[in-house]
Amino acid sequence: MEPRAISPGHNLNSDAHQRTGQVRLLSLDTFRGLTVAAMILVNNPGDWGHIYAPLEHAHWHGWTPTDLIFPFFLFIVGVSIAYALPDKTRAGLAGKIAKRSLILFGLGLFLNLFPKFDFSTVRIPGVLQRIALVYLATSLLYIKTATRTQGWLIGGLLVGYWLIMAFVPVPDFGPANLEPETNLGAWLDRTVLGGHLWKTSRIWDPEGLLSTLPAIATGLSGILAGTLLKSKRPEAEKAVWLFVAGCLALLGAYVWNGFFPINKSLWTSSFVLLTSGLALQALALCFWLIDVQGYRKWTKPFVAFGVNAITVFFLSGLIPRVLNMIRVPQPDGSDLGAKEWLYQTFFVPYFASPYNASLAGALTFVLIWFVILYGMYQKKIIIKV
Repeated sequence: MEPRAISPGHNLNSDAHQRTGQVRLLSLDTFRGLTVAAMILVNNPGDWGHIYAPLEHAHWHGWTPTDLIFPFFLFIVGVSIAYALPDKTRAGLAGKIAKRSLILFGLGLFLNLFPKFDFSTVRIPGVLQRIALVYLATSLLYIKTATRTQGWLIGGLLVGYWLIMAFVPVPDFGPANLEPETNLGAWLDRTVLGGHLWKTSRIWDPEGLLSTLPAIATGLSGILAGTLLKSKRPEAEKAVWLFVAGCLALLGAYVWNGFFPINKSLWTSSFVLLTSGLALQALALCFWLIDVQGYRKWTKPFVAFGVNAITVFFLSGLIPRVLNMIRVPQPDGSDLGAKEWLYQTFFVPYFASPYNASLAGALTFVLIWFVILYGMYQKKIIIKV
């Protein structure tokens, strides 16, 4: 990662301020910032044992607001690709795309290794790893294929994934199924990655290999949205088309849910339609309010998160682990990690409800990051990945 100062007139990097003509597409940065702030909130509760239901993932089938965050980010990656990669001069882009993907994958693997660096059991999949793979696939598809082809690929990926998961028998088990440990994706993860899977299960992974295919469709849906926003259609018409497309996707999700249930861990095709539909509607609303109607004053706090999205995600995962390496002695002779000690000292005594204390801890973590990121934003500094 490379820090860089940005002059006031400079167009920020591909994950920062984008432009439609001469106007910055602040709606994209705002939407990204909202998503990243929500990601930090749900990933850093004060106490993992006391979390309000909307801030947890669905146990299996179904969804919660928390389940929307990661696919929203992949959708935003797709929109950013449509703005960041040039339409004409694309020579040499494949190498740059591959390099950035490797960096993102490496950062995710580093988080999984830290602090023990036990390569024998390290989890290979992960959030940043999936972002890297989706970015790699969707960027290459964007520069190599036409918009119509990208639309057909979304349909092909979603239908193909459904057919594979619903009808292909699972080796060493039997009929196709959608259970956590016995579905075809879990079998493939165990076969290819062995014990290098999610530490909670070690026999399946929510960011597994097979479910990366529909995740690519999520990124491609963002590319189509970005292509529409870059078009010469009237701005109001763009917002309407985004919203209508979102409605159609939600209708498809409702129908498909009847026989291929919405499920984040499996990243089912109905889940892709649900989350892409809601992301389209959210982007349409942001675009209409911010870039069309000009209501921009409220956006700065969220843009501060948006322009350093990968940086804050990486560090917000790393810093708690560093804090837990610092041990604070207790009166009974035991010790606590510094993060747990801070929570027990400054939050638990002041809240009657452990759920409120846990939420307050998470909100404080977000606030601390806001202060840091807003200071960087004011100085026009981003960290380029």
